Amino acid sequence: MALPKNMRLKGHRTFNYIHKNSSKYHGKLMTFKLVKSNPNILSSHKFKNSPNNLRIAISISKKVSKKAVDRNKTRRILQEWLLKNIKKINSHKPYWLLVNLKFGDFCNDKNKLLEEFQNLMLKSHLIT
Repeated sequence: MALPKNMRLKGHRTFNYIHKNSSKYHGKLMTFKLVKSNPNILSSHKFKNSPNNLRIAISISKKVSKKAVDRNKTRRILQEWLLKNIKKINSHKPYWLLVNLKFGDFCNDKNKLLEEFQNLMLKSHLIT
């Protein structure tokens, strides 16, 4: 199940803003870039009336896996965890999150991936 449209990030200006202004949280398998949201950037994507809540983008490089099937499977695992574990209280935090998976052979180890994802979510105070 994919993230709802009101939780996704899109647009090159959005990602430029994240790269320039973010706080970074590093793990062995992934990095988080977290920034206070700026809804004015999203106005060109017809998100004018949407609430100012948590938005997320998950980026998986070809260095992780050459096969798009494997990258999409990993992305769906992380999105599923988010939908199950993030509460409505946490979804109203006005932050944007970019998750970058580092290269490595961890696609088969779902538990290790989810454990680090959860640890970084706690470390960044997105969940309590």
